[in-house]
Amino acid sequence: MPSRWSGRRARFRNVINGTQCVHPASVHDPIGGRIAQDLGFEVGMFAGSTASLTVLGSPDLITLTLTEFAAQAHRIMRAADLSLMCDADHGYGNALSVMRTVEELETAGVSGLSIEDTDLPQPFGIGEKQRMLSIEEGVGKMKAALAGRRDPDLVIAGRTSAPQIAGIDETIKRAKAYAAAGVDAIFLVGMKSRAELDAVAAANIGKPLILGGVPGELSDKAYLSSKGVRVALQGHQQFAAAVQGIYTTLKHLRDGGKASDLKGIASEDLMKKVTRAADYDKWAKDFLS
Repeated sequence: MPSRWSGRRARFRNVINGTQCVHPASVHDPIGGRIAQDLGFEVGMFAGSTASLTVLGSPDLITLTLTEFAAQAHRIMRAADLSLMCDADHGYGNALSVMRTVEELETAGVSGLSIEDTDLPQPFGIGEKQRMLSIEEGVGKMKAALAGRRDPDLVIAGRTSAPQIAGIDETIKRAKAYAAAGVDAIFLVGMKSRAELDAVAAANIGKPLILGGVPGELSDKAYLSSKGVRVALQGHQQFAAAVQGIYTTLKHLRDGGKASDLKGIASEDLMKKVTRAADYDKWAKDFLS
């Protein structure tokens, strides 16, 4: 029986299985999800980094809990009809924890999620250097994620930081292993050049690609599409813009400035649109009059 999430998951499947690359909207709260929907973004991206910033006000150090992450994802899903891809980090523990992560995020309504092979949270004694799990443990996590899925339309991506930690040969090796485990897409973090992406594409991994954190030469959507990339992240600038807006506004007021002199304030019409005020006005007439 179709769920309330079926339509948006089907749309995301169409993107992943299609022929064109899209840039997702980075969203971190319900209003952001609605704005992305209103602007026509095909996909939203809810990252662990922006979740930590939103919920905890802290850097992305994997101190956020699964419960907090899933709850925020559900708030976004409840407010916006948007296909949402989530960065589920390491799955909040071992392979058994990954199963629980998939169950919670599927219930929250997301359309896709990625599980990565970085050794998280940061282990004792390795400093700032990132370390990856063994391929065997990574494959175990991917298989556990698939086992935890109940809705076959939910997209599960195997994510690896090998491009920025171990190089392209290791990237291809891990991508092929995760593809063989059955994931729906491969999420690559830290690709540095067209030459690297060309090498991955030539390896015939057989799965759609998702890219995160790419340089300018990997910004051409036509080129990315030709190499099997279906989603390419552009960063989370909207959160930094929101922080700057709040800081500037509060500082202006604290310094004695007039509210009437503030710039960049959302209009009354925009506020009504993103809060769906017309719907609430109608419901008030229907149910309270």
